[in-house]
Amino acid sequence: MAIDKKVPSYNGIHYFSQGWKLIRLPGIRRFVILPLLVNILLMGGAFIWLFNRLGNWIPALMSHIPGWLQWLSYLLWPLTIISIILVFSYLFSTLANWIAAPFCGLLAEQLEARLTGVPLPDSGWVGILKDIPRIMKREWQKLAWYLPRAIGLLLLYFIPGFGQTVAPVLWFLFSAWMLSIQYCDYPFDNHKVSFQQMRHALRQHKADNLQFGALVSLFTMIPIFNLAIMPVAVCGATAMWVDRYRTPQKTVSPVSNNNA
Repeated sequence: MAIDKKVPSYNGIHYFSQGWKLIRLPGIRRFVILPLLVNILLMGGAFIWLFNRLGNWIPALMSHIPGWLQWLSYLLWPLTIISIILVFSYLFSTLANWIAAPFCGLLAEQLEARLTGVPLPDSGWVGILKDIPRIMKREWQKLAWYLPRAIGLLLLYFIPGFGQTVAPVLWFLFSAWMLSIQYCDYPFDNHKVSFQQMRHALRQHKADNLQFGALVSLFTMIPIFNLAIMPVAVCGATAMWVDRYRTPQKTVSPVSNNNA
């Protein structure tokens, strides 16, 4: 699949910041409500529960550190907290994305139509309802790609010393890449671009996509901000699609070439 080299020079930070602006566009705000509501209910409740449990979990986890590494406790303690929040936030954001996937797809569709002036076929609620089986199949594809890699990284945490220091860094990088895939997938999937093609396209701009995903991952861990991160990330990823990937995908995209 050929990738158009003539793309805007904006980086992932730009598209993340654009997401915060785009959710406020007139005509787009109403499509933000349902993803926002799902995220508030699920992530808000999950983080309240998590912070009530951390006081018991941290001492239990720290007790597994061998005696010869106790002098590193001052460093391993914050890394352990960060690790728990990273894993927890990603797992619950994944669950939230499953529930909100049809609404996120609709938001991406409507925003793309607004940015390009070209509405997609079957746009709106009726089209999304027809596509729910395909959307859920796509979510299973992402989960099947994600789980083996996530399990491998989680196993690192059981290696004393090494796991507590290296695994959080590797998990953050992996989460950044996976979140970029997760949110960029909505506009790609609206155009029925295969999951494999999408990953190939994203790898052509891996550094920028890692920047975007890293910021999404970071804000997913920050209370209050994490409640709004889902629609923000969908909007930022859609803006990236319009600028960088829409024209290269025109052979499989139903969008007219006149505005590509």
